[in-house]
Amino acid sequence: MANDSFLDVVGAQKAFGAATVLGGVDLGVSKGEFVSLLGPSGCGKTTLLRIVAGLLAADSGSVKLDGEDITGRPPHRRDVGVVFQNYALFPHLTVAENVAFGLKARRRGASEIRDAVGRFLELVHLSAFADRSVRALSGGQQQRVAVARALAVRPKLLLLDEPFSALDRKLRETMQIELKRLLRELGTTAIFVTHDQDEALTMSDRIAVMNRGAIEQLATPEAIYRRPQSAFVLEFVGLSSRLRGKVVGDAGPQTVSVETAAGRIVGRGSFMAGSDVLVAMRPERIQVGSGSDNRISAALRDAVFQGSKIQLHFAAAEGDQLLVETADLASGLPAAGTTLQLGWSAADTLVYPAEPA
Repeated sequence: MANDSFLDVVGAQKAFGAATVLGGVDLGVSKGEFVSLLGPSGCGKTTLLRIVAGLLAADSGSVKLDGEDITGRPPHRRDVGVVFQNYALFPHLTVAENVAFGLKARRRGASEIRDAVGRFLELVHLSAFADRSVRALSGGQQQRVAVARALAVRPKLLLLDEPFSALDRKLRETMQIELKRLLRELGTTAIFVTHDQDEALTMSDRIAVMNRGAIEQLATPEAIYRRPQSAFVLEFVGLSSRLRGKVVGDAGPQTVSVETAAGRIVGRGSFMAGSDVLVAMRPERIQVGSGSDNRISAALRDAVFQGSKIQLHFAAAEGDQLLVETADLASGLPAAGTTLQLGWSAADTLVYPAEPA
């Protein structure tokens, strides 16, 4: 956890019957920070969010917000705003009435409510829709109303539970940028639950990658992508080339030489000779026709044109994957079956313990 944490979750545990959903999670979030909880279904990310919101009681552990222990407080006394996956708007109220709901519940004055509703509808670009029924709005507009309603009461912490999952891809990408801009403009501290890696990379100051009720890595998007601390994080965030092998010895400080089915490869790691390992590289770090520390030959299986990039899929041993991404190939797309030279640096080569068979 960060020393200047605005939100501190310590030792959060939760089980449903015999199934442990959270196994003692610690999470620290700084003031004004946007942290995403990223992971597959069932990893515990929504459970952790609901514990912070007070919508679910942890079996053990504590939650502190702005220096105050809120572990036992009911949701309405936590000063936490929540935007749900289905938006949870009131269909019988207008857009303005939905945004004003929380302010009225807190017995704010009429003038304060009017000013706040006007300000937050303007921030989410919905001023012209104030008197409309929320049922007449598109999904993206409803999502913005839900965000405006949550922010209008100026909570210390905003929690968002996959709010973009029902939107189409183009609208979802637009809303990601708009929400990021809005929260930074307001200086709002936020936790965002998602299973979409691209969404987390786009929006977050830091990402907590969760797996089986634990946080496997909490770091900046760049560190999560470039320096994944486990094979799970590598697999879940981004694409990778992966080769199984056996360590044959050291190749320098914190560097090992690994024998694989594709050839001998040098990568970052510290393992004893004879250790079974997984060697991994991000596909865009592999060069076609050149290389420094590592060079192999491989037969092309398929070339896929994707507009701004080309994906090259190569033949590999069973259980391995050899994938290259390149912006351009001067000679055009090679034919399937062509043998190409591939190369990359040891600094771009990650080595992990082999997963049990």
